[in-house]
Amino acid sequence: MIDSLIFDVDGTIWDTTPVVEKAWNAALDECGLSYAHITADILKSLFGLPMDTIIERILPNENDDVRKKFKPLCYSYEEAYVEKESGILYGGIGETLKALAAKFPLFIVSNCQSGYIELLLKKTGFAPFFKDFTCNGDTGLLKDENIKLIAKRNGLKSPVYVGDTQGDADACAKAGVPIVYASYGFGKISSPEYTITKPKDLLSLFCN
Repeated sequence: MIDSLIFDVDGTIWDTTPVVEKAWNAALDECGLSYAHITADILKSLFGLPMDTIIERILPNENDDVRKKFKPLCYSYEEAYVEKESGILYGGIGETLKALAAKFPLFIVSNCQSGYIELLLKKTGFAPFFKDFTCNGDTGLLKDENIKLIAKRNGLKSPVYVGDTQGDADACAKAGVPIVYASYGFGKISSPEYTITKPKDLLSLFCN
């Protein structure tokens, strides 16, 4: 029996790729890197990876100095654009989180930058549903270590992780936590312990 649920953000709770496409391309323009313009579909294939890895893939032929210049601009533009336009919530996610939070403690672990989870919670009003969260930007740790950190910090014995990419599944395997594959998200996962096609499926899995 599970005792808690840990959620990914992008591709699981909401989709910000149309907004982030505009934000990151503005940052690329400011850095004189317009040739590297990206699309929402490209972002969907990259989200879930650590930010430094994403930037390396966007700018494979640039040196570290150029990437270091782009990174903070990327963050600042993204925060401003998401603050203004927000992301697209997956259908039923709000009601699902509310129902789950009445039965289980809920958490967030993401590979995102510092401040991004706080922005999600502010824009959605979901803060009351979550007990704790952390991310790569806050700790410098990869997702498997952050899952273990959240579990230890909150005394979790049998959590499950809800995510949408193989990277999520690989992190869960390293952390010893089962994964719930959100197949409505950005990626594919081979051999997940659970699969959902919409957020409300979590209620059928864990609240009956």
